[in-house]
Amino acid sequence: MLKIAFPEFDNPIIREAISTHDQLRRANQPLQHLSASWTEIKAIPAPDLATACQMVQDGTADTMIAGLEHSTRDVILACRDHFQMATDPETKQPYKTFSGLVVMRRDSELYLLSDMAACKHPTADQLREIVEQTHTSAQKLLPDRPRIAMLSFSTIGSGGKDTTIDIIQETLTSFAERDIFIAGEMQLDAAVNPRIGLDKSHPENTNPKADQVAGKANVLIAPDLNSGNLIYKVFEQLAGFTVAGPILQGFDHVISDLSRDSTVADVIWTIEVLAKLIK
Repeated sequence: MLKIAFPEFDNPIIREAISTHDQLRRANQPLQHLSASWTEIKAIPAPDLATACQMVQDGTADTMIAGLEHSTRDVILACRDHFQMATDPETKQPYKTFSGLVVMRRDSELYLLSDMAACKHPTADQLREIVEQTHTSAQKLLPDRPRIAMLSFSTIGSGGKDTTIDIIQETLTSFAERDIFIAGEMQLDAAVNPRIGLDKSHPENTNPKADQVAGKANVLIAPDLNSGNLIYKVFEQLAGFTVAGPILQGFDHVISDLSRDSTVADVIWTIEVLAKLIK
């Protein structure tokens, strides 16, 4: 059973999501994308963000879902006050950066996107940590191997010289010797459309991993907060994707900071994503 602290427990969207989630679980309807069955949850009301975080810290709750009535800034500050940073699996040191992840689904399509909530203008070191955090999450969430595209206005050098491209290329050097499918810089269409990916990544491509990512990406890394926030809201508002999160990554506890416009379906999907991440 997943114990969730809800500081916005009386919000009608939260109430309906908890009730509908329970009905779907009891009906044993198939759950696509993550597992074959629904997670049993215990919804715990909390009077405020600080109390909800304390519940997570002391083990009364496994996680917290907030954000419908609280700003992202307030949720992040509450997490910073109560949680430590998680350990970077590569450096074995605490992360210095935290990030936001969304898990976006539409029918059989499933994409992870980061960072779209926290780091405004990431340096190469910060972007490396964002990729590390997101890859760790992706290994728990995706049915297939993570294929990570570093998004840009340019694909494999087509945009010429730019500081944002330099940061992406510096970040990629950190993963060059690791068994991770990651490539860039890459435009969104080249990342997710097989025909365009094949066309745009050749013949300039000098990264052999690009063949495994171009047109096949299921993990998208935004170059900055502007891009990440805009991308996920386009997926949600115009393309009809159901969105879990944002999920805050980098802390030693997994927390969800919902968008103000999250729907009942988004909250239900967020519950199941959190369950998978916490296992």
